[in-house]
Amino acid sequence: MTGYRGRFAPTPSGSLHFGSLIAALASFLDARRVGGEWLLRIEDIDPPRCPAGAADTILRQLEVFGLHWDGPVRWQHDRDPAYAAALERLEALGLAYPCTCSRKQWREHPIYPGWCRKGPREPGQPVAWRLRSDLGLRPVVWQDRLFGEQRFDPAELGDVVLQRKDGLWAYQLAVVVDDADQGISDVVRGHDLLDNTPWQRQLQHALGLPEPRYLHLPLIVNREGQKLSKQNLAPALPLEDALVRPLLHGALVSLDQAPPTELRTAPVQEQLAWAIGHWEPCRIRPEAHRRE
Repeated sequence: MTGYRGRFAPTPSGSLHFGSLIAALASFLDARRVGGEWLLRIEDIDPPRCPAGAADTILRQLEVFGLHWDGPVRWQHDRDPAYAAALERLEALGLAYPCTCSRKQWREHPIYPGWCRKGPREPGQPVAWRLRSDLGLRPVVWQDRLFGEQRFDPAELGDVVLQRKDGLWAYQLAVVVDDADQGISDVVRGHDLLDNTPWQRQLQHALGLPEPRYLHLPLIVNREGQKLSKQNLAPALPLEDALVRPLLHGALVSLDQAPPTELRTAPVQEQLAWAIGHWEPCRIRPEAHRRE
């Protein structure tokens, strides 16, 4: 094994679709190409969005596509103490604050205006906890492996929520804490998460956590130019081998890896063996890819 440790971290709000397959496959190949580890984390911190059985379906979908992970599955619902400790640390640093505002109250503003930075506007009401984006690392600069240098001022993105009013943990805090705890060296994910990275870099810096490398992938869009997603009713990945084989080949084509045509009907392990040996992220075109 090398020092490379990657991960795939789906939210079990439904089955995986072709866009999910692209992210899973690219992160898998990126790890396996260098003999690294590939971990699986189920990001189930929002139970109302996670129907029963969805996580089991995701595990089965990954298995039939030959995307076998290393070690046990990490479940975020088990991680409350770690997230609470991180939030306590941020509060002690003056980088997290309680907020009573609702989105409806600030809907006329492009980002949350920071009204509660000096104390809750409505004392006694339920609070969310937000990150002081104006006090942390600024600007945030990193080198994306596909899109090159990225430079953001997080204060222009707003004070992101770390814990919701209902007590549930928010994505930004949970992903940073878990990536560090699992020793993730490389994050491969969709371009729609690129502008989340500044907040995550701020949190890593504030908490003294390692900063992984990032490779953001072009989005897969439908004929209308919409990102493939559960919200846009992207069809679930099949479980039947006869359907899985050409779909896996199609994913390699969408990643611009130019797999041989004859691999289209080959068993998934044969396709993956070829893909691991030929994986070159530099081939990927940065513009969105249409899925016909």
